[in-house]
Amino acid sequence: MSKAVVLLSGGLDSSTVLALAKAQGHDIVALTFDYGQRHDKEIDSARAVAEAMGATEHIVLSLPLGPLLDSSLTRAGAAVPEGRSKSDMSSGIPSTYVPSRNIIFLSVAASIAESIGAGSVFIAANAVDFSGYPDCTPEFLDAFQAMLRVGTKAGKEGRSIMVEAPVIGMTKAEIVREAVRLHVPLDLTWSCYKGGERACGRCDSCLLRLDGFRQAGVEDPLEYEVGR
Repeated sequence: MSKAVVLLSGGLDSSTVLALAKAQGHDIVALTFDYGQRHDKEIDSARAVAEAMGATEHIVLSLPLGPLLDSSLTRAGAAVPEGRSKSDMSSGIPSTYVPSRNIIFLSVAASIAESIGAGSVFIAANAVDFSGYPDCTPEFLDAFQAMLRVGTKAGKEGRSIMVEAPVIGMTKAEIVREAVRLHVPLDLTWSCYKGGERACGRCDSCLLRLDGFRQAGVEDPLEYEVGR
């Protein structure tokens, strides 16, 4: 069975990507980063999802960059945008952007993949229903793939690690439907940028998730602070 490293945040998208990688027959090594984000809720969700979905191994890697990064996801007390429309989300790069996050995460994932003989790295980048992050685009992933071909031993030997982004072109509703089809434990996932007992229902991530569930005609099992 081929091995794959799956970047797992514990959210809807990455949990669905893990399920898709598993459905392709890969032996899953899930990789989660504790990078100094404002809460541990998503890490707890990633652990629960990895266990429930039978990942062969789950690595939680501490990378305490938070205090160094200019992002409202890492700076305590920084305002997280709320109540934005999809057009607002696509008009610029919000304060929740974490500088170079996917460059860092994919680099570490590729290093692990090359070391353990995994042929691919899966990432839940999405360029349809998203907050405009530049490291979630096909252009970025194509550039990173090209870098792996020339910058790794595996690439030089003609067996470059493949960067797989199976939900890159999906709407959130399509991702929800895939999650249901693949029996993703949606009640274990966490998408909110905040770490309360209940999801806030106001941040970009919550709003995109809620709209996706509505469009898919599926009940979101999470509880929210605001009405749906």
